[in-house]
Amino acid sequence: MIQYDNRCTVVSTDILSEGIHFDLAYTPLMHLGYKSVVVNVSDIYAMNANPKQITVSIAFSNRFSVEAIDELYKVIALACEFYGVDLVWGDTTSSLKGLFISITAIGEARKEDIVYRNGAKEGDLVCVTGDLGAAYLGLQILNREKQVYLEDPNMQPQISDKPYLIGRLLKPEARKDVIEFLRQEEILPTSMMDVSDGLSSELHHICNQSNVGVLIEEVSIPIAEMTYHTAVEFNINPTVCALNGGEDYELLFTVSPKDFAKIENAALDIRIIGEIRNKSEGLKLLHKSGTLSELTAQGWESFKSA
Repeated sequence: MIQYDNRCTVVSTDILSEGIHFDLAYTPLMHLGYKSVVVNVSDIYAMNANPKQITVSIAFSNRFSVEAIDELYKVIALACEFYGVDLVWGDTTSSLKGLFISITAIGEARKEDIVYRNGAKEGDLVCVTGDLGAAYLGLQILNREKQVYLEDPNMQPQISDKPYLIGRLLKPEARKDVIEFLRQEEILPTSMMDVSDGLSSELHHICNQSNVGVLIEEVSIPIAEMTYHTAVEFNINPTVCALNGGEDYELLFTVSPKDFAKIENAALDIRIIGEIRNKSEGLKLLHKSGTLSELTAQGWESFKSA
């Protein structure tokens, strides 16, 4: 963060690496370009700031044509236009193998409006936007169909009945609308981050940095109907998908109890899923059965391949 007068510049950077963060066997370059912008502006929104500029650096091997890279840049520019962000360029270079995209996002906010991960207080409400677990199931479907194709290239992929799940993985959206709502209602979260590595991991980050505990209610975790049924089809607990899947790019934040009515009556898809507790109570999940268990962080790790 860079401070000047009563305003601050916030900076976030991410690298997307082929074979780790994406698989070009089922990720079109146009979706990859769009998503590379989204994951970075989402980080800026998660600080309650406005994204203003991004820089883009790309390394690619000789299996990519100049036309393909040009198309990638065009989609990046379109995403920047959609989010009102200036593309101030960057660098291109060659790589011995694969495709790498590094984006730095630059945002701005008043000093008093910036939200960190360390401000959650006992009694705060825990809120999350949208629904969770869909992107993880989209990944499972695409990986399954990739294996089917490798075994028999004549087989057609069976994904037409899961467009929502596939879309949540390949073309997520940053929650600009939620940030605008919070400002309109004069709600300043006490802590906030986006859900990129899984809800459980992000809750651990907030609780560790805020020195608090948390109680989350399983019944309140938002899971789309298609996500639920597909998880059952894959013999996976839907709640596990929501807690540990990642790649959702929804916003997780805490607010003072005084903002309960504003959140509860919001026209947007914001769900109260729990409460911040004293650190001595730990991080707990209240199951639908009424039993309690430890909320373990088993989210996605960047040093494991996709």
